[in-house]
Amino acid sequence: MTDIADHILDTTGLFCPEPVMLLHNKIRDIGSGEIVRVIATDPSTRRDIPKFCTFLGHELLDQQSDDAQFIYRIKKA
Repeated sequence: MTDIADHILDTTGLFCPEPVMLLHNKIRDIGSGEIVRVIATDPSTRRDIPKFCTFLGHELLDQQSDDAQFIYRIKKA
């Protein structure tokens, strides 16, 4: 995974539905083609963020996780 992103959204410590709600707000405020890197600690983001991208047509470039964090890079449609 590369760390290249135009924006970073840190949702560490937040739980469903807050990470996706904040991502929705961030996506709305950035330009088409820009990339946002999301850092999360809520395991439900493994399900919610890919569904968010599919539903709204954004591209989930990559995702990774370790024992404590889930990291996503999303390109706005």
